[in-house]
Amino acid sequence: MRFLHTMIRINDLHKNLKFFCECLEMVEISRVDNEQGRFTLIFLAAKEDEADAIKNKAPLIELTYNWPDENGDTEVYAEGSRSFGHLAFQVKNIYNTCERLSNFGITINRPPRDGYMAFIKSPNGISIELLQAGDRLEPMEPWKSMENQGSW
Repeated sequence: MRFLHTMIRINDLHKNLKFFCECLEMVEISRVDNEQGRFTLIFLAAKEDEADAIKNKAPLIELTYNWPDENGDTEVYAEGSRSFGHLAFQVKNIYNTCERLSNFGITINRPPRDGYMAFIKSPNGISIELLQAGDRLEPMEPWKSMENQGSW
């Protein structure tokens, strides 16, 4: 398993970019604007990690900015609650990892139906994203037809 990123939801894009990029001197590695989902993802790295982050897409901080609604309102996040999103780890085989975790009694909240991504939660309720290393695996049962369980 390899650590990839930590996701933080933000409601003020410019203020957060100033904080992370100017104050903490982090570097923007990539940005994704998703019109359909109405959000922007910005991936940042520490200056000393920049080359590795570009090459390996890790280690990163992912800032998730959910666009304002039709009234111009943005979601307000209480300190440390929903503003902290998840930890992300890359795994060699998403199906084997999920099976092993299930055998420990861990609920797979978002099964790897797509052969690429799954979510679990820590005992304290922290979401953990598991991402398949390399290409996504061929979708297969029992994962392919599993429903989500709870939140993730």
